Amino acid sequence: MLHQYLKDAICELKKLIELTQTDIADLSEAKNEVIFQRLPYKESLIKSFEQKKSLIDSAMVTLRDNNPQKSLSDLLDQEALDLLDELKIALKELKELNKGYAKSVYAVNEFYTSLLRKIVPHENNGYGGYAKPQQSFLTIQV
Repeated sequence: MLHQYLKDAICELKKLIELTQTDIADLSEAKNEVIFQRLPYKESLIKSFEQKKSLIDSAMVTLRDNNPQKSLSDLLDQEALDLLDELKIALKELKELNKGYAKSVYAVNEFYTSLLRKIVPHENNGYGGYAKPQQSFLTIQV
């Protein structure tokens, strides 16, 4: 079962990597709606991955508890060790992608925030931040 849990977890990570790459491409083209539409699917993949990770942990603890005299690396066969390495590589790749994605999202957020502050005047609240604009400013005259 450990092998299957590892394979499933790797598959879900690869899907998350692919979706994150798509999100990065869509963010650069300002396709925000499609990014938001993918969020529930990504969240379900993350939840499923966390469940698989928990099953992997449980299987490895059971294996270790059944053979306390041996180290875990001696208990795992080569396929399991290879799958664990592949899982580690996929996790690192997803981490790096998410780091770049977060920087891009932050840059876009700062751009829109600064643009909004130029269009709609904001008052400085005295602590280095900005107060909300007055609603009366946004009235429309016909």
